[in-house]
Amino acid sequence: MLDNHQKNIATFIHLSTFSRFLIPFGNFLGPIILWVTNKEKSSFVDAHGKQAINFQISIFLYAVILGTISIPFFVFNMFNGLDFIDFNGFHDFHINIGKPSPLLYIGGGLGAIAVIGFILELVFIIKASLKARDGEIYQYPLTINFLK
Repeated sequence: MLDNHQKNIATFIHLSTFSRFLIPFGNFLGPIILWVTNKEKSSFVDAHGKQAINFQISIFLYAVILGTISIPFFVFNMFNGLDFIDFNGFHDFHINIGKPSPLLYIGGGLGAIAVIGFILELVFIIKASLKARDGEIYQYPLTINFLK
């Protein structure tokens, strides 16, 4: 039988991921600290802790992959049209505002995917915390199970 303390700890494990907005890597530190200190006391807390940590690691991995793919599109577009051999300083330098490169569209599309992913991450965290508050187990979608 789950008591309110176990439900509260599981809820705070999920909500502690929002500490990343105040503390660097708080989305990892908060859940890990709460999970490690309480995992032996309850299998419910243990399951929610593993899910929260696995989700944060998965999101970090997806962000690194998306950033690795999208950053070169912006860099190539930024240096498009510059001739590095005949660049004679700033007196001949000018910016040409013309037709955007297709690379910019691809990079912008990947940026839009990143924004949508961020919004979905917030929704999933809130949904997981509400499930934990109600005493239910929640499985984050698209999560790689590093901790089993």
